[in-house]
Amino acid sequence: AGAGLPAALASKHPRRYRPRQLGRPGTPCAYGDYTMTTTLLERLGGSPALELAVDRFYHKVLADERIRHFFAGTDMSRQRAHLKAFLTHAFGGSGSYDGKGLRQAHQGLVARLGLSDSHFDAVVEHLAGTLTELGVTDERLDEVARIAESIRNDVLCR
Repeated sequence: AGAGLPAALASKHPRRYRPRQLGRPGTPCAYGDYTMTTTLLERLGGSPALELAVDRFYHKVLADERIRHFFAGTDMSRQRAHLKAFLTHAFGGSGSYDGKGLRQAHQGLVARLGLSDSHFDAVVEHLAGTLTELGVTDERLDEVARIAESIRNDVLCR
């Protein structure tokens, strides 16, 4: 886990959990030997909750001087749609994510603007803050954190 992650988002084994595994019904759950009967997306409140979370999340991100420059010149309607599609997929929702791979999507930001762990941590901080404001439990935040940590190295092109 990155040094700046909130305690509620710390993960003991971040690379053990992959988005395709964690959110899917009937897959082993991180909390024991039982299997999930609902997706993480459903446990977070479904697509309507995700829509609201993504919109609030980007409001925070664009106000944060540490990371807003990464979105300069970005079509934010399109960006919101990409993130909603990605999170729907990562959280076990129906459909598929047809966007660029994480490395491809972020390689320019790493090379040109120095996207780093501290920036990734700021993004996760805003996601956690947004979900907390929307009443998401610590248990669900931990699930989201594991998914975030499982993609850190891809986003940072390592």
